[in-house]
Amino acid sequence: MPSVPLPRRPLDPDDRVRRWYEHELGWPTVPGTPLHLSVGARFDVLDVPAEAGLAGLRHLVTGSPVAVQGDRMRLLVAPGSAEELPGVLDWLEWGGLPLDLRVIGGTGEDGGSGAMEAPMPPGDAAVGWAWASAESGSLQGAAVWLRPPEPGCEVEASLPTLSAMGGVGGAPDLVRLVDTVATHCHRIRLRRACAQALAFS
Repeated sequence: MPSVPLPRRPLDPDDRVRRWYEHELGWPTVPGTPLHLSVGARFDVLDVPAEAGLAGLRHLVTGSPVAVQGDRMRLLVAPGSAEELPGVLDWLEWGGLPLDLRVIGGTGEDGGSGAMEAPMPPGDAAVGWAWASAESGSLQGAAVWLRPPEPGCEVEASLPTLSAMGGVGGAPDLVRLVDTVATHCHRIRLRRACAQALAFS
């Protein structure tokens, strides 16, 4: 009597997403739910309010990947930018002000590796589901690509870097990007402070 094969388990969407990042892009991932991307080796991440991030998009080239999660924008920048950011902010005279901007680098605050939530790959059937769920309110704050990375393209050449300051190469200038997003972060903070003052007067 022939044996009946066991039913195949459906492909885990997290496995599919992980394979896309690791095999198509060569980006290391951090296991877990949701899946996270390891930050520091291929890129660092500038995490800013979406409004400030939108203003900074003009300083990026077409291939610069950008993700959105909730009301935050994640701008991918050259690896090592996390270490440079405090000095850049001081040089631009933003260092002494509380700005709603942070950078995720190769080392997290606890000494471990930095990571960001992995957005769904572009064109994935699950993306449509994610958007529909987000609109219905059942999936709040899921990370999505505004400008997705392209398999087969070296992402490093498109990332903002300090070495672009003298117009060397085709990479965007990290200093201009940071100055623009810091300016908008400061404006957002002032606008909120004024709104709170009016509410209490």
